[in-house]
Amino acid sequence: MKQGKSWIERKVEGCADLLMAHRKLFMTVFLLLTLGLGYSATHTKLDPGFNKQIPVRHEYMLNFLKFSQYFTGANRFLVSVKWKGEGDIYNAEFLDTLQKVTDDVFFISGVSRASVTSLFTANVRYVEITEEGFFGDVVVPPRFAGSAEDLAQVRSNAARSGQVGRLVANDLKSALVRADLQDIDPKTGKAVSYVEVSKRLEDIRAKYSNDKIEINIVGFAKLVGDVVDGLITVIGFFVVAFLITGLLLWLYSRSLKLTVVALVVALLPVVWLLGLLPLLGLGIDPMSILVPFLIFSIGVSHAVQMTNAWKQEVLAGSDSVQAARAAFCKIFIPGSLALLMNALGFAVIMMIDIPIVHELGVTACIGVMLMIITNKMMLPIIISHLHLERSVLNRERVAQQDKHPLWWRLSALAEPRPALAVFALSLLLLGFGVVKARQLEVGDIGAGAPELRADSRYNQDNEKIISSYSIGLDVLAVFVQAQGTEEACLTPQVMRAVEAFDFQIRTVTGVQSVQSVAGMGKVMIAGNNEGNPRWAAIPGSSRGLSQGSRAYMPDDGLVTDGCQQMQILVFLTDHDGATVAHVVKEAKRIIAEVEVPETKFLLAGGNVGVMAASNEAVKRAEVVMLAALFGSVGLFCWLTFGSLRAVLCILAPLAIVAVLCNALMAMLGIGLKVATLPVMALGVGVGVDYGIYLYERIQHEMAEGADLRHAFYEAMCQRGTAAVFTALTMSIGVCTWAFAPLKFQADMGVLLSFMFLVNVLGAIFLLPALAAWFNQSRRLVAVKVAAAEQPQVTGRDYSLKQSVVAEDA
Repeated sequence: MKQGKSWIERKVEGCADLLMAHRKLFMTVFLLLTLGLGYSATHTKLDPGFNKQIPVRHEYMLNFLKFSQYFTGANRFLVSVKWKGEGDIYNAEFLDTLQKVTDDVFFISGVSRASVTSLFTANVRYVEITEEGFFGDVVVPPRFAGSAEDLAQVRSNAARSGQVGRLVANDLKSALVRADLQDIDPKTGKAVSYVEVSKRLEDIRAKYSNDKIEINIVGFAKLVGDVVDGLITVIGFFVVAFLITGLLLWLYSRSLKLTVVALVVALLPVVWLLGLLPLLGLGIDPMSILVPFLIFSIGVSHAVQMTNAWKQEVLAGSDSVQAARAAFCKIFIPGSLALLMNALGFAVIMMIDIPIVHELGVTACIGVMLMIITNKMMLPIIISHLHLERSVLNRERVAQQDKHPLWWRLSALAEPRPALAVFALSLLLLGFGVVKARQLEVGDIGAGAPELRADSRYNQDNEKIISSYSIGLDVLAVFVQAQGTEEACLTPQVMRAVEAFDFQIRTVTGVQSVQSVAGMGKVMIAGNNEGNPRWAAIPGSSRGLSQGSRAYMPDDGLVTDGCQQMQILVFLTDHDGATVAHVVKEAKRIIAEVEVPETKFLLAGGNVGVMAASNEAVKRAEVVMLAALFGSVGLFCWLTFGSLRAVLCILAPLAIVAVLCNALMAMLGIGLKVATLPVMALGVGVGVDYGIYLYERIQHEMAEGADLRHAFYEAMCQRGTAAVFTALTMSIGVCTWAFAPLKFQADMGVLLSFMFLVNVLGAIFLLPALAAWFNQSRRLVAVKVAAAEQPQVTGRDYSLKQSVVAEDA
């Protein structure tokens, strides 16, 4: 660990001289930047988008985007109108309300009007076979007036349309209005505003809800709207965490000046980041709204380290400018390295090929890199103008006269024998973490939207819709491409392959219902033969298949003209990660069994297809991402400290904490997905901060001649106190999020609190224990080499000489 002053340290000292010599000029530039970016930050907008959730290069999504020109449905919302009065929905008051809701949905900006479907739309029809042949019409007669005769006709038509369980609830107490959203609003030519769509849907709920009518709404746009509505509360919890942080900072430093400076400088990179986003043409997705607070958390940690180093120099007798220069020289290298590790942690998650992940990674990287300017350059200039309060000076000087009792006891971990106890405890925790981490699931866990609490309005609506209908919002679309045939629906081999897939996928656990052209065709063929169920089969000839021709029309959204493209809709009971993975796995197995040369089955569309692709992308990238992250961090540490032992001392605690974080997520029922990835990156980044700050100080003290225990003790006094305080402060602040109405914020609060605390504990317990044994092994090697170089002696002279060599080493 003992090294002389490097060329990097000499360059840093030169930069410190330049910064202090021109501090007024630099401060003016930084203030102008802050004002300009602060004004720009007022133009930052939320930028949600459905396509940002899609891993566009995944094979599922390539198929999804290819077939999206024929079929829609992934970005869909459902409005369920429920009758709470006596009887069922076939009454004039309910049907009048359903018609008005259908009209209001039709005119929502951004809705694909051709996709709007309800009992009142022209694309919902019934077909019956009479003595004169096929006869069909819309479900609700054009001249519907609400009379008893009209109501009976609608009841009969709805039953014959096959929409019970689809658009009409199984208990006949509610009916659906279904619609798809476009990416671009054709009216304005701009991206569809999900927040505005959500507001319009809420207006519909407020307008028609009464003692007899209940409105339930689900869909991605509605979810985004509910999350955005909850952001006001999120900001409130941010303010609470900010105030708690400020209070604890003041209790720690007893200096109002240092407290205000640390908080302001920690906020600066957030302001600069929000100001840069509009200039770069970017916004903030509601699902990554926690990124600014992560930046603030890291900023507080580094600001406390810098102000703490400055305070120690002032207590040693330096003036403010000299103290600021010395603090810059001490903190710049380890601090900048730690920030580079933070940025690297966020950059590595961009290996997952999902646009929202790329956007999150870019946003977080920019914020972290800005801290090199605000925390490592602007902060020293600010504190160079400060004067520490006299009361703080007197208190700190009294405290420095005696050894810190806790840190001195803790420094015993830097000796080999106590270190063994740390190793034993670490191995136990690692073993427990590995066992629990194996239970971590990829994707969502549980029904409904995991971003919201179970008792939220959205999740309650979702539960009511799932329990009332045979379909839901969670649908997996399996595409079928005809090959070598002009009329695939009249080709027995094609239809029997589709029928076989339909039949087998129905038996898979997690599947609620299935819709396919083969299933509809069998119903039509049976109806054409007096409704005899024995005729509900796929004939072996094209002529026989032609009896079900009514089912082969593109109006139902299952086929295109000529049946060259088809889709099979598989409705799931939920979108739990395990359910999605199981159904997709079974779908692949069934496809391998039923596929014939005339067809090509392709996965996957629908919102479940998007989830499956995202989950697979996260799962594939997890190991590569962690390997790249730890490999890059290790390389940077090796280049900085020039020692593989230093790399192991810093990385070993990080690896154990990463495993324990996965274990905690499994225990709390939090899935590994896009929203939880920043926590993993932040965990490694914060852990690196603590490890680098401590190791750099240990190295410096040993270079001055101290042994390992005294070096670790000094490192804890100079760096560890600030690190432990920061970890405790931020943990207490984010713990308040556990009471937030947004579940993903509550989950992030628990995980971040855990990461802040356990990372600092790993750094102050395991790092010195590892260093003790590495130092012990080097000492033994030095003794053996020195003994080998001595002349042969015996008896008391040899023992005396050996002890002297050991002490020198």
